[in-house]
Amino acid sequence: MIPAALPDDAELISRIRGLDLESKVRLLTGASLWRLPAEPRLGLAALTMSDGPQGVRGTLDDPADTGLLAPAPSAVAAAWDTGLAERLGEAFATEARRKGVDVVLAPAVNLQRTPVAGRHFEYFSEDPLLTAAVAAAVVRGLQRRGVGACLKHFVANDSETDRTRYRARLDERTLREVYLAPFEQVLAEAAPWSVMAAYSGVDDGAQSAPMTEHTRLLREVLKQEWGFAGPVVSDWSATGSTVASALAGLDLVMPGPHGPWGETLVAAVRAGEVPEQLVDDKVLRLLRLARDTGRLGTPGHNPPPSAASAVPAAPGPEEFGLLREVAARGTVLLRNQQDLLPLVPERLGSVALIGPNAVDPYLQGGGSAFVPAIRTVSFAEGLRAALPEQVHLSVHRGGDSRLGAPFGSGDLLADPDTGAPGVRADFFDADGTLIGGEVRRDGDWSAYGAFTLATRRVVLRMVLTLTEPGTHRLQVGCVGRFRVTLDGEEIWSGDDDRGVELVLDSSFHHPPLKDIELYVGDEPRRVALVVDLTVVESGGYNRFVTAQLRHAPPGPTSYEEIAEAAAAAAAADVAVVVVGTNEEVESEGWDRTGIDLPGHQNDLVRKVLAANPRTIVVVNAGAPVLLPWAHEVPALLWAWLPGQEAGHALADVLLGRAEPSGRLPWTLPSRPEDVPVPDARPHDGIVDYAEGVHVGHRAWDRAGLVPAFPFGHGLGWTHWSYESVALPPEPPVSAASLTSPAGGDGLKLTVELTNTGPRPGREVVQVYLEPPQDGVDRPVRLLAGFATVLAEAGARVSAEVHVPARSFQIWDTETQSWHTPPGRYRLHIGRSSRDLRLAVDAPVGPHRVGTRC
Repeated sequence: MIPAALPDDAELISRIRGLDLESKVRLLTGASLWRLPAEPRLGLAALTMSDGPQGVRGTLDDPADTGLLAPAPSAVAAAWDTGLAERLGEAFATEARRKGVDVVLAPAVNLQRTPVAGRHFEYFSEDPLLTAAVAAAVVRGLQRRGVGACLKHFVANDSETDRTRYRARLDERTLREVYLAPFEQVLAEAAPWSVMAAYSGVDDGAQSAPMTEHTRLLREVLKQEWGFAGPVVSDWSATGSTVASALAGLDLVMPGPHGPWGETLVAAVRAGEVPEQLVDDKVLRLLRLARDTGRLGTPGHNPPPSAASAVPAAPGPEEFGLLREVAARGTVLLRNQQDLLPLVPERLGSVALIGPNAVDPYLQGGGSAFVPAIRTVSFAEGLRAALPEQVHLSVHRGGDSRLGAPFGSGDLLADPDTGAPGVRADFFDADGTLIGGEVRRDGDWSAYGAFTLATRRVVLRMVLTLTEPGTHRLQVGCVGRFRVTLDGEEIWSGDDDRGVELVLDSSFHHPPLKDIELYVGDEPRRVALVVDLTVVESGGYNRFVTAQLRHAPPGPTSYEEIAEAAAAAAAADVAVVVVGTNEEVESEGWDRTGIDLPGHQNDLVRKVLAANPRTIVVVNAGAPVLLPWAHEVPALLWAWLPGQEAGHALADVLLGRAEPSGRLPWTLPSRPEDVPVPDARPHDGIVDYAEGVHVGHRAWDRAGLVPAFPFGHGLGWTHWSYESVALPPEPPVSAASLTSPAGGDGLKLTVELTNTGPRPGREVVQVYLEPPQDGVDRPVRLLAGFATVLAEAGARVSAEVHVPARSFQIWDTETQSWHTPPGRYRLHIGRSSRDLRLAVDAPVGPHRVGTRC
């Protein structure tokens, strides 16, 4: 008997019965880093998975492969528009088919519990309802076109430090009402075809275990209670056990072909430690996924081909236009004094584009979200293309915000054997015998694996020629076991013998850097650098070495660059200052230690503002940063990590071609001491969710603190008057029936509003529920629904907002069920969590929800 059989599973079950145990178990571990095993006897093709939060990366089998780079998930959520998110999901599906990908490892519905979380940019929001609504839309778009979504990271994997070891400790109510909530709602509304178990663990009072071994949450809640019928996939290299993970509800170990299952799981089944019926159930879930993605054919025949041939060979203008629209629509106009924006091109003679991120935009976060973009449009390129030819555009960095220098260029480096440009890479076997080599062109050898299986050491040799007089700064970055010499003298070494951990904490992309200062006088200086690297054995991530050489020539100081930028601003009609973060700050693999802007960017803004009062500041960051001058600048935009069409989208907004209709999906602090959860690091292996259900804007309301800008805030090109709100006279929902699945039933509000401004506009109508405060500890207010509407100037429009029944409910730990406490509930309607224009009562009695305006 196979558990969890569905009505249309009979034919799949009959196929499974024809396989021996070893063949079934073989299907439960990946065949490689991204692919699953094929089984012709089942008609099963080899499914391909790919990372995908900001696009679809593909398998990177071809190093030259590129693809669509979308705005980061936080930017998508900032549009507060499920229809737009669904269109983006469809574009991801087309891109996936183009790359032969069957399952995209997205969306991520972990919450932005703390602004210092390393993957903050990769998550949608600090709010579970907004997160779920946008994520469900992305899933619908993906799966409508036959590409599976993999909902991740299940569950409470909301920070990066020690992510493979820590346990998130949270009470059952908090787990149910906040962190499980978006998973439950997306499953109910969009039915994703797979779910990923997180690296970290959960201690919910009932069980404390890694998520790959969490029987309570994987088997009992996800599969039995919620009825999830697809496979639970491990995060890459997250599985550390055989029997415990197999019994808990994990179905697929990734990556492969090695791992803790295989022959060990076969032996466990033979020994009676794991029932074979559970193995059958895991295979059945994989076959359902293959059937849904079109990768299950007729047993005994060639497996069905990928659908890649059914889509255009390369992305085109329509897809570029969608990414441009998403980036512009997600841009948040935080402040616009004297209607400085939008700019009128015909009234401009010159524009000064200033800032480290103006010169080098941060388009995507680091880690698994990274996509090699098919093209990128810088802010300077976008503005130049949009401005009339007679408008002079000058670009000024205004100081460096990075700790790391640029990678050493090929004209700096020479092969010591031939003198040709580049770096000599020699390959040695275990006996120290030279077995091959090649010449590399520049100083970036991150995750370099172009060598044979016999290679045990890679020795990089180069001569650097420094010609410019002054002090040059070299930086050498290495991980693992290594030795670095400069002109024959050892200057640095390491003895880290970890394997896959160097991948999981992102060390291979961001190694620690050793600084070396070299003075050059009137004559050029030549130095010999040798980097001796031991090959890292990283399991499913293959074998690699990592090293970097960075070089900063002598040049002006940041303060000199700021002075030059301020002078340019003073001479221009308008200054556009782009500040933000970079790959050193926001990335998978580590958490931030603070939320200040890196470098001297605050000084830059103040100096430019003093030089030109017509200054527009654009923040190019995914996660909150402190802006101590926020209420001093006349115009302030948050442009996120905007993806490949960054420059076109910003130009569209600045020049009024598109409305920045975004709203903040998180709260922006004004002081570090106000941040409700300032620390993402575990203490004694525990991340304690002591704040309970008061996450994000709920915590700000509970504490009565004033943020720089509240959750949901955003302006636009027009103004809105909220006229009235109405509920149906007899809501067909009683307290007894307010127990529907996540996202279901509830109430529908009709909000009347008028565009009172001079231009057409888009408004996000937000509804916040104020529950009774006379019993169980509950949020002061919580987001309970939203709707996006469009109206012409002067027009009146109706917004229909659904408030799901779950918004009224709490989790009853005694009955292990959802419960609606009777009492006075008040629904607030407005433009943000702090700008509430209308209200209506929805009292809940023992039998019925009533209304009173």
